Amino acid sequence: MHKLIRALPILFAGALPAFAAAPTAAQKEEFYSVCMGIAQDATLCGCKADAAMTLIDERFMGVVIASMKGGSPAAGEYDAYNTYVAKSNQVCKPNY
Repeated sequence: MHKLIRALPILFAGALPAFAAAPTAAQKEEFYSVCMGIAQDATLCGCKADAAMTLIDERFMGVVIASMKGGSPAAGEYDAYNTYVAKSNQVCKPNY
């Protein structure tokens, strides 16, 4: 019985989802810089950079920045990328 009680926290820990790290401040700055190079709209780029900090994680921020620079998301990430773009547009371009 004591072994079971000691094992429960380990079992439950394995059942919890892993939480991804938030994007970094450096990524936010890079996002803004790349966006300004494309759109030259400080209001839009500031809004999009802020939105990205809450909509996606650190890893996916790299995917988004690479895509903004002309790359393409991996085939398995197109849906997530399109969802991110749609959500950030809802926040930053409400009448889009």
